[in-house]
Amino acid sequence: MGFERDGRLFNICNIMFMLFFVSLIVFPLINIVALSFNDGYDAMKGGIYLYPRKFTLANYETILKDLTIYRAFGITVAKTVIGVAGHLIITGFAAYAMSKPYLMGRKVFIRMGIITMFFSGGMIPTFLVVKSLGLANNFWVYIIPVLFSFYDMIILMNFFRNLPDSIEESAKIDGANFFQVFYKIILPLSGPVLATIALFHGVYQWNDFFVAKLYITDKSLYPIQYYLYQLLTSTGAASSAKAGVYISKAFTTQSLQQATMIVTTLPIMLVYPFLQKYFISGMLVGGVKE
Repeated sequence: MGFERDGRLFNICNIMFMLFFVSLIVFPLINIVALSFNDGYDAMKGGIYLYPRKFTLANYETILKDLTIYRAFGITVAKTVIGVAGHLIITGFAAYAMSKPYLMGRKVFIRMGIITMFFSGGMIPTFLVVKSLGLANNFWVYIIPVLFSFYDMIILMNFFRNLPDSIEESAKIDGANFFQVFYKIILPLSGPVLATIALFHGVYQWNDFFVAKLYITDKSLYPIQYYLYQLLTSTGAASSAKAGVYISKAFTTQSLQQATMIVTTLPIMLVYPFLQKYFISGMLVGGVKE
């Protein structure tokens, strides 16, 4: 009886803590949505928390009429799709090779990779290397520098090591070469862990604005998050117009900021629930080492 009572008390406390924790995350999001649908000048009076006091779609109409956001959105989608595909291919190849104990120099490569997880050259040397490679003001600056991740490789490598060797051996007996085994056998069996890595890198690519801030001056290459960054750092109509948004009497800079945040965040929020089950299973399987 005492054990059951203690367990029930623990569950109640756990539920209350989680509800409190979730509310800290959900409430600001609801507040942003309410402000984005509220008249800008009315929102400046304050007192809006869970629902708009003076409902309007003017904020979204203004954002969606701006052609700059469509170009920025296209750049973000392109770099996310291409970046995720390239990242999975390069990191997957490296992880599959490193999962083989007979690979020459395997221990040396792993030790070198571990060092890169804790130490880096720094921002200035990285900037000089990227610029010397001709990637400044180039779309591929979003893709090439992050094609490989040693952390993601470890997750994939541990997953590949747990696959039965008999699967590969039977495929090789049937005449499959290294690449055929990888593409036709290993990758189809690696759906959960690949979805996990895709989610990791996809969220990074979607949310990243710092690369554009460092290396891009061509406005046609700005991603959606850098568009949002310019809008959030603007302090008035003049600087907002510089970011590509026209401010009229119907709304304010703040109201446009809230609407833009919703527009830029919504796509990744819609994708995440479909990948969540793969994300959880992929982390468990890829993170366990026999």
